[in-house]
Formats: sequence, C-alpha cells, structure tokens
Amino acid sequence: MHRSRLYGLFIDTPDAEPAADFWSAALGVPARTDPGEEQFLMLRGAFPALEVGVQRVDDAPRYHVDIETDDVDAETARLLALGAVEVNRWLGCRILRAPGGHLLCVIPVHSMPELFDAEARTWP
Repeated sequence: MHRSRLYGLFIDTPDAEPAADFWSAALGVPARTDPGEEQFLMLRGAFPALEVGVQRVDDAPRYHVDIETDDVDAETARLLALGAVEVNRWLGCRILRAPGGHLLCVIPVHSMPELFDAEARTWP
C-alpha cells in the first residue's frame, strides 16, 4: 500500500527567467529558487495546496505535472499499468509520458508532511 497526490504544475521552458517573471506578476507571488534545485523558479502560494514552478529545460515549451508519493516505485508501477511509459529518470524521480503524450514526473514527497497526510490518496 502507498499514497500519492498531485504536487504541482510546472511550466517548462528554455527561457525560464522571463517566463518566471511573467507568471510571478500574473499570479501575484514571488519567484524563488531553492538551494540545490536551481533549474526551478518556484511560485509558492499561487495555489494554496499546489506548487507552481517554472523549470529550465533544453526542449520545447510545455506544461507538466508532478505526482508526489511515499513510494516512487509503487506509484510508477501503478501509472505504467494505466498506460504511461517511462521515458527517463532524474535523481529520485521518474519521468513518464501519459497516454495522449503529456509528461508527468513521479517524485518523492516534497510537500509538508501534514499536507501530504491530509490530501494523499491511498492505493493498494
């Protein structure tokens, strides 16, 4: 048994700084970078329980979602069984492509424990 929840929406673009400036102004929250995760400009507070960030990528602009879980292997297996395809791994994360072509990442829990405990769904 494991748990997971939608963690965030990420705006992927090679030109991250201007995009972060735009979304920061549009959503009324500052863009901040966490130590060790410099490719992300986080827009915390844009949605109360959902992270929004701009990620620097060497690819076409797009959106993707992150699903956080207390068991990356189990959640990845569940999503693969639903038709997703694993396309890459990065650190402790799995990058999948859902049916329809959209990217999603399965990540270890990043939110505050009480938020994860309150909102995560339990899967067999």
